Amino acid sequence: MSNRTTVTEFLLLGFSEVRELQVLHFVVFLVLYLAALVWNLLIITVIALDRLLHTPMYFFLVNLSILDIGSISVTVPKSMANSLMNTRSISYAGCVTQVFFLIFLVAADFFLLTVMAYDRYIAICQPLHYERVMNRGACVQMAAGAWASGVLYGALHTRNTFAVSFCRGNKVDQFFCEIPQLLKLTCSDSYLTETEVLLFSASLDLGCFVFIIVSYVQIISTVLRIPSEQGRHKAFSTCLPHLTVLSLLVCTGSFAYLKPLSSTTSWLDLVMAVFYSVLTPMMNPIIYSMKNK
Repeated sequence: MSNRTTVTEFLLLGFSEVRELQVLHFVVFLVLYLAALVWNLLIITVIALDRLLHTPMYFFLVNLSILDIGSISVTVPKSMANSLMNTRSISYAGCVTQVFFLIFLVAADFFLLTVMAYDRYIAICQPLHYERVMNRGACVQMAAGAWASGVLYGALHTRNTFAVSFCRGNKVDQFFCEIPQLLKLTCSDSYLTETEVLLFSASLDLGCFVFIIVSYVQIISTVLRIPSEQGRHKAFSTCLPHLTVLSLLVCTGSFAYLKPLSSTTSWLDLVMAVFYSVLTPMMNPIIYSMKNK
């Protein structure tokens, strides 16, 4: 029987059955959500108003902030609403929407960070060619490519996830619709397609990650040849925020999507999900703001 006729809604993981703790969860997530919105909107506004910041690096940073606002808005408001109304349900269509937009935005985030690594490579290793290579048209095309790749990723994973039959109930062991937790609800012989897609996506992501590593190996070797200590510090300071944001996203996302499925959800699963879906979008603008005046 198709999953569309057997499952009409899913039940998300509640943080607690105690009413006071539900209210506390709502308040904490509300503070984090508002902080993420304020910081990212502030980044976008400052860059838009200051013509000195109309450079490729800050153009990509604006795109990153927009993606962060979108990704945290996909999961957190629904979780807050459920806690406030003492419910755990999310409709089938709502779950599909969450999966698509979360994968789309997080994937686009990662591809954009790959583009930003290339931007740093050109700026530091080939500074004389920077304006020619990273012109306005090239920047727009690379950013559009990151967004389009994210859309394709989201559509592919969403289609494969919900094309299978959910024959193990409708209780999702996460506070939002996360693909690994949804796969635990599918029939044992029907989740292989999405698992294969996850592995294929992991291979592509690994390719991007290797590209980033190679870029930074060349960046570091170039920076170490700079005779001035002040020059080396300035070059490293432009790369450190990018590396920090990238490491945070890759480590938490890889843990959530690449670790073997288990029948129970540990506190570590929940912590990692909070990190990549809530804290990372909030911390990205803070990390960049601390290293850029």
